[in-house]
Amino acid sequence: MKLDKIVVASGNKGKIKEIQQIFTDAEIVPMRELGFDGDIEETGETFSENAIIKAKFISEKFNLPVLADDSGLCVYALNGAPGIRSARFSGEGESANRKLLLKKLEGSKDRGAHFTSAVCLYFPDGNYILGEGKTYGKILTEEVGENGFGYDSLFYSDDLKKSFGQSTDEEKNSVSHRYRALCDLRNKL
Repeated sequence: MKLDKIVVASGNKGKIKEIQQIFTDAEIVPMRELGFDGDIEETGETFSENAIIKAKFISEKFNLPVLADDSGLCVYALNGAPGIRSARFSGEGESANRKLLLKKLEGSKDRGAHFTSAVCLYFPDGNYILGEGKTYGKILTEEVGENGFGYDSLFYSDDLKKSFGQSTDEEKNSVSHRYRALCDLRNKL
């Protein structure tokens, strides 16, 4: 199935850019361009549930196919936290989230972690397709690199042998959790 236009249920410019670089054969339309820039309450218990909630909400509002992602960082020493609460871990934004993560991991020998992404492509008829992807690595003891967003400067990628913060968009997108989830979704189309 080929889609000419996909609305993205996100205001996160980093995510939108990543989706545009992967879905190059479709017009990617951020929900803001349709006039919606509010927040969609994420009440799910899993990444997949939150992706479905967001995609369904925007699809029903605009009667268009909508792609939504929910992703986060799962740190083993923190029992999978921040997990589905990654974006609001500290309640004070990305920089504060990174500082809180480093504080919680002080003295921890286990710094293993993975990013998980669940993507949902929701259609106006109520059908949807889910994709999931993960990428593995560890949490560094300090921020390394200026690229990316979120926790990228703290996440050392096992695949790339450097932090996502040191990686170009192309390098990160070739191994990222979102890339893998979008590929999984695309293979199901």
